[in-house]
Amino acid sequence: MCGIVGVVGREAAAPRLLEALRRLEYRGYDSAGVATLVNGHIERRRAEGKLMNLATVLDRSPLPGTTGIGHTRWATHGAPVERNAHPHGTPRVSVVHNGIIENHAELRAELEAKGQCFETETDTETFARLVDWHLQQGAAPEQAASLALRRVHGAFALAMMFAGHPSKLIAARQGAPLAIGFGEGEMFVGSDALALAPLTRRIAYLEEGDWAVVSDRGAAFFDAEDRPVERAVRLTSLSGAAVGKGNFRHFMEKELHEHPAVLGDTLQQYLDPGSRAVSLPPLPFDPATVPRLTMSACGSAFLAAQVGRYWIEQLARIPVDADVASELRYREPPLAEGGGAILVSQSGETADTMAALRLLRAGGQKVLSVVNVPESSMARESDGALLTVAGPEIGVASTKAFTAQLALLACLAIGFGRARGKLDEAQARLLAHTLTEVPGHAAQILEQDEEIRAMAAEVAKARDVLFLGRGALMPIAMEGALKLKELSYIHAEGYPAGEMKHGPIALIDSAVPVIALCPTGPLFEKTASNLQEAAARGGRIMALTDAVGARALRGFAERVIVLPTVHPFAAPILHAIPVQVLAYHVAVLKGTDVDQPRNLAKSVTVE
Repeated sequence: MCGIVGVVGREAAAPRLLEALRRLEYRGYDSAGVATLVNGHIERRRAEGKLMNLATVLDRSPLPGTTGIGHTRWATHGAPVERNAHPHGTPRVSVVHNGIIENHAELRAELEAKGQCFETETDTETFARLVDWHLQQGAAPEQAASLALRRVHGAFALAMMFAGHPSKLIAARQGAPLAIGFGEGEMFVGSDALALAPLTRRIAYLEEGDWAVVSDRGAAFFDAEDRPVERAVRLTSLSGAAVGKGNFRHFMEKELHEHPAVLGDTLQQYLDPGSRAVSLPPLPFDPATVPRLTMSACGSAFLAAQVGRYWIEQLARIPVDADVASELRYREPPLAEGGGAILVSQSGETADTMAALRLLRAGGQKVLSVVNVPESSMARESDGALLTVAGPEIGVASTKAFTAQLALLACLAIGFGRARGKLDEAQARLLAHTLTEVPGHAAQILEQDEEIRAMAAEVAKARDVLFLGRGALMPIAMEGALKLKELSYIHAEGYPAGEMKHGPIALIDSAVPVIALCPTGPLFEKTASNLQEAAARGGRIMALTDAVGARALRGFAERVIVLPTVHPFAAPILHAIPVQVLAYHVAVLKGTDVDQPRNLAKSVTVE
C-alpha cells in the first residue's frame, strides 16, 4: 500500500526522499509527491503515475531544503490524479498518510462549517485541515497533532511537517506500520526498514497509538494518552545493497531464480540434514495437546496456509480451520478452549491478518505467526513467530516468499506429527529427507525455462484459463491462477479437479487452456480422468507432471512439462515454481508491468 518517507537531514532532502520512495515502489502506487521546507516555507512537487514522472517534475523545478516528507499513493478516496497526490496540507502544515480515516466525512463537514476550504476528495486532507485549524487557534505543532489524532478513527500512518520548524517532523501510527530511523545528526521516517536501509540501519518502530516528535537531535515517543514512552532501537538486518535486479530484467525474474537458495536457507533453520530431524523452537502452544488450530492469511499466503492445513491434518491429525483473514472476524467462529492459531504473511503488516491476530488472541488462542520480516507488527504482537528466510521480495506478486512459507509449514507438519505420535521416527526421517532434496529439484525446474516459455506463448493467446489440482495441489492450482491474473490480466480460475464437472466444465472449449498439476501418486488416476473429460470437450490440456505421468497424458495433452519425480509430500512446493514462471513469461509476452501490476499493492495495510 502507500509508502511514507521523511528526512530531517543535513543535505538536500528531495533526492533522498525520491530514492527512498523508489525502494517503496514494490508496495504499489499510482501517484507520488514530496514536500520540503524552503526558508521556513512548505513547497511541494507531485505527479500522477510512476516515480519517473515525479523525477521529471523535480528536474524541471528543483526542490531545495534539508527537511522533507514524501509519499507514494495507492488511491482509496479520490481518483489517482495529481490533485489527490500527497503531500496534502496548507501553508502551515503538510501531511502524508497511509491508511484510511474512517470518520473523514463527519470531520470534513465540521471543518467546512468552521471555514476550512477543501481542494481534494481525499480523507488525508481532512486530517491536514484539522491540524491546520488547531494551529490557527494558537496550538504548537505537537499540541495540534495530538488534538487531531484524538479525533480521527481508522487505520493510518502519518508524517507531518510544519512551516517555520525546519528540523521537526511528527509521525503517528494506528494500525499501519511506521518506523523511525536514527542517523548521525539526522533522522528519518519510513513505512518500513527497506525504505530507510540506504540511510540507516538503526530503527525504532512505533507501537499502536504511538506518535513521535522527530528532530535532528533524536525522537521523543508518546503513547495514545500523550504519555512519554521508550521504544527500543533495533539494528535491522537490511542494508542499502540488499535490493537490486542484478543482470535480470525484472525483480520478479531475479526472485524466481532465488527459489533454490531461499528454500535451502529456510529449511536449514528448522531441519538438520545430517540427522534428518525437524527441530522446532519453543512454540506458544503444545502441538501434542492443542485441540484445534485456526490458520488465516491473505492472498498467496492464504494458499500456503491451505496447503499447510492439508499437511497438518494428514500428518498430525490436528483439526484445522483455514479462513481468509478478511472473513475470519465476520464469520465469528467458535474458538476451542486452549486452541492455537497459525497466521502467515510475507510483510507481517497486512491489515486483515493483523485484525485476525487480535481477534484470535482476544479469544484465548495462542498465536504463532509465519513471517518474512522479523521487525514486523505481526512478529512483535504474536505469542511466537517463525521466520522464513526469503530476504526482501520486491516484485508485488509473491514468489520466493510463498515457497519459503510452504517449506516452513512442511517442517511444522512433520514436527507436529512427531509430537502427537502420529509419525514414527522412520516416517519423519523419510519426509525430512524429501524436504532436503527440494532446493536441488527447484534448481532443475528453473532449468526448464525454455519449455515453460513455450507453454506461455500459447497461454498468452487465451482469454480464460483453468488450473486444476487435487489434494494439497489444489491450492497450488489456485496460486497459478492468481499469479496469471495478477501479472497478465488474463481471467484465470483454480479449481479442485473433481469439482470441474460441477460447473467450470461449461467454460471449456478449444480456446481455453486447462493447466493441470498432476504428479503421479494416489490422486493421479482421478485427475487424469478429469482431464480426459475436459479434452473430450475441446479443452487444450497442458500438464505439469513427472516422467511416469507424462507417458500417461501424452495421448491427449497438448503440452506437458516434465518435473522431477518426488514424494507427494514435496510436490506442492515444487509445482508452485513452474506456475509462477509461467505467469511471468505470459506477462512479459503481453507487455504488462511485471514487478508492479496495475491496481495491486505488496503490503495491503487497509481493510
